[in-house]
Amino acid sequence: MTSYAPPQAPVRYVHVDEYLIVIDKPSGLLSVPGRGPDKADCAVSRVNADHPGAFTVHRLDMSTSGLLVLARSKEMQAALSGLFERGEIDKEYIADVWGVPDPAAGEIDLPLITDWPNRPRQKVDHDVGKPSRTLYETLGTRAGKTRLRLTPLTGRSHQLRVHLAELGHPILGDELYAHKSALAAAPRLCLHASAIAFVHPGTGGQLALSAPCPF
Repeated sequence: MTSYAPPQAPVRYVHVDEYLIVIDKPSGLLSVPGRGPDKADCAVSRVNADHPGAFTVHRLDMSTSGLLVLARSKEMQAALSGLFERGEIDKEYIADVWGVPDPAAGEIDLPLITDWPNRPRQKVDHDVGKPSRTLYETLGTRAGKTRLRLTPLTGRSHQLRVHLAELGHPILGDELYAHKSALAAAPRLCLHASAIAFVHPGTGGQLALSAPCPF
């Protein structure tokens, strides 16, 4: 296991208002503190250094980059968490994967559950797994690799990573689910939370944000 060495560039703020904050989290930075003082540096601690009183709403895997939402009060944290739980937040991701999916677009519907002996890995389990659905769309193909737009319809842990690996097209650079060739094909996990949209609980208006793909 490599030591935790998060990128030191300043947090990039995409949206800040009196109710909530959205940042573009870099790959390699934890969303929340990990175990031990060496893993205290994370997205929520960096935001709190600039804007005290920010609370976690959801998480991105350490290796995943992109849009991360934080609340500026406990009341807003509860409201935003409710949107996520009810599936009322639209999310899009960009991923580079191994191979060329056929068909070029479709839905992956495979139930997921924690692989307890091998945590944090998740696995497909048709008997007791929780319903998990992902839409995918091909954006382009080059040299046997494909860029996809992904829309998760559910929010299971590692959902996109497991679904694509099960489809036979693991995300490049995925240390948990990619085979050796796909792992070696990129220096980082090629998964980016590129867009998010929801009805703002504080203003009642539609908030739609995006972050450019860094790979």
